[in-house]
Amino acid sequence: MSSTFAAKFITFEGGEGAGKTTQIKRLSAYLVGSGQAVLETREPGGSAGAEEIRKLLVEGAPDRWDAETESLLHFAARRDHLVKTIVPALEAGNWVLCDRFADSTIAYQGYGHGVSRRALDQLNDLVSQGFSPDLTFILDLAVDAGLARASRRARTGVAVQEDRYERMDVVFHERLRAGFREIAAREPQRCVVLDGGWDEDAVFAKIQSIIEERFLS
Repeated sequence: MSSTFAAKFITFEGGEGAGKTTQIKRLSAYLVGSGQAVLETREPGGSAGAEEIRKLLVEGAPDRWDAETESLLHFAARRDHLVKTIVPALEAGNWVLCDRFADSTIAYQGYGHGVSRRALDQLNDLVSQGFSPDLTFILDLAVDAGLARASRRARTGVAVQEDRYERMDVVFHERLRAGFREIAAREPQRCVVLDGGWDEDAVFAKIQSIIEERFLS
């Protein structure tokens, strides 16, 4: 699966409530205003089949699946998402902005649930076949602040049933936060860590600056 496209594949990562969705929408509006065609998508989900799998992953009890089953479900959803949505969009010249991708699986199922990195890398090789984002923004936010944001979102009726991960314990969320930081440290050319506690405008100003410097100059 080739990852050589004129358009760019940009992912947004981070813990619960980090502000990914907000920044994706702002970047999408900016790129469209700059004359780019843009597709916004998400994981798990982003295609008809993957959205069906999403329900299995983000709804229900926190212990609904064991770690290995959960990992396999995420990779099954990702494969369908890649084949049906992401690659066709890039081939058509659309920039693709994705709310979560493979880094979330490494952080949540690997660092969070303890699935071996070797096993996850092997599954990723099978599913993605060398395909990876051109750029990844990791929004880093203290766990208590992120969960508080997510709780406020749930109280307003936004994705009220999609709270399975949010209801996992704080220690789990601390592990995945550390995981995202380690992922970024391993791949500093691809990953940019931003402080999710900054003002929304300040975060976007940094994102816009990086996009312009890397891709639009």
